[in-house]
Amino acid sequence: MALQVGIVGLPNVGKSTLFNAVSNSAKAQASNYRFCTIEPNVGQVDVPDERLDKLAELVQPQRIVPTTIEFVDIAGLVKGASKGEGLGNKFLANIREVDAIVHVIRCFEDENILREEGEINPVSDKEIIDTELQLKDLDSVEKKIQRVEKIKNDPKAKRAHEVLLQCKEHLHQGKNIRGLELEGEDLEAIADLFLLTQKPVLYVANVDEAALLTGNKYSQALIKAANEEGAEAIVMNNSIEAQISEMETDEDKELFLSEFGLTEPGLNRLIRAAYKLLNLITYFTAGVQEVRAWTIHRGWKAPQAASVIHTDFEKGFIKAETISYNDFITYKSEAACRENGKLRIEGKEYEVKDGDVLHFRFNV
Repeated sequence: MALQVGIVGLPNVGKSTLFNAVSNSAKAQASNYRFCTIEPNVGQVDVPDERLDKLAELVQPQRIVPTTIEFVDIAGLVKGASKGEGLGNKFLANIREVDAIVHVIRCFEDENILREEGEINPVSDKEIIDTELQLKDLDSVEKKIQRVEKIKNDPKAKRAHEVLLQCKEHLHQGKNIRGLELEGEDLEAIADLFLLTQKPVLYVANVDEAALLTGNKYSQALIKAANEEGAEAIVMNNSIEAQISEMETDEDKELFLSEFGLTEPGLNRLIRAAYKLLNLITYFTAGVQEVRAWTIHRGWKAPQAASVIHTDFEKGFIKAETISYNDFITYKSEAACRENGKLRIEGKEYEVKDGDVLHFRFNV
């Protein structure tokens, strides 16, 4: 599943620095001038999951394969982007392609880092990007309204028209489409538009070292604004995270973290939060050749879950031998789980749970 999370924000807020920290396969240039990032950088990131490590300790496989997620570093957006200002059209085209958004917002003071928006104001910065995305979505919605209005005597088109008008009014009020409770056919009415403000969002308050543990007035204001729209915000220092990511040994990382009173990199929280934002869960396969984590959408049935290993697994699905993660850890092996009645045989209608350890039976 090639799911992508786009890192966005105004220029010089720490987007590329954050990307450099999270990415283990690509490095983005981080410089102190507008539009340093022009072409989006893409990096694949391992999702930290201690359950994978614990399963590997028990099974002792030849290799361990974590699940991954892709982060995309997108050019900084400026006011007027929806009208083509700066790299507006390019930025908006890039963000349209991602599945979720990590919005980095400056929550620190530093006169040496350029800022064109005046005094530090994270809520205002958030609203600048919200407004530009809303204006672009409004343009998309209005164009489709014009197309749908030409279709007469079609009940489906009539309902689509009603949904589009609802979206138009919502956007006119300065609200994001993800705040609308749409489902079923109503969602289908706007699915082809790939609306920017419909994408789930996670806010990152980029603070200075002094505010890393406690936050500051800027991060607190951002968290309050995020909570009001039902979103999540996390506090990080992107420069520190970039330094940690460059360290070669776990011992060096642990020592560095302890100096700041941290138990794990903030990146771990960010990656897990982004994974959750996409409504993803993990199941595992565990054998002597490999212990591996697999990504699926929450709510998937067993055959769908099997398809991420190979499409033949879904086509020829018979049963799924299933052990809960907690049972596997308690009894310490598949054989012991089987002997103690903790291995279940599940069919096509079984909804895979986060942490399930699975072995699929199939025939093609």
